[in-house]
Amino acid sequence: MKSKAKPKASAEEKPPKKRKDAKHPKPNFQRQESWRYHRLKKSWRRARGIDSKMRKKVKGWPPSPTTGYRSPKKTRGLHPSGYEEVLVHNLDDVEEIDPETQAIRIAHTVGARKRIEILAKARELGIHILNPKEVKEFEKVEEEEFKEEELEEEKEITETEPEGAKK
Repeated sequence: MKSKAKPKASAEEKPPKKRKDAKHPKPNFQRQESWRYHRLKKSWRRARGIDSKMRKKVKGWPPSPTTGYRSPKKTRGLHPSGYEEVLVHNLDDVEEIDPETQAIRIAHTVGARKRIEILAKARELGIHILNPKEVKEFEKVEEEEFKEEELEEEKEITETEPEGAKK
């Protein structure tokens, strides 16, 4: 009789595109007696009492986190979009990214000028950007400088033209 064991997944297998699809639902773990006392927040704290029903896992009491609720290995540590998250500080970091499995997050210390360069390079390479905040202030400054240069050029042209040429 043949066993129906699944073959082990290879290390080169791509992660699922949607992390949600592979994950299984978990209960909302809440602190013991938080529903009884308003001074206790709902956020999880381990039950440690000697007679604690939650620690003993008595039937009828809310579940406690255990290893059985852990995420599948394939999806562990992934962004909800299914990509592996990589922090980027400069253009050299962008070139090392694999667009099929990785997505970039631009570091908060990156300035406006470099952010624009990184965004352009990432779009050119087809890389998913997790924080694609467009820099408007820098673009406005560039536009103002460009307009000022045009005005200066027009002044120079009008000053160099002879008076008889004007109509």
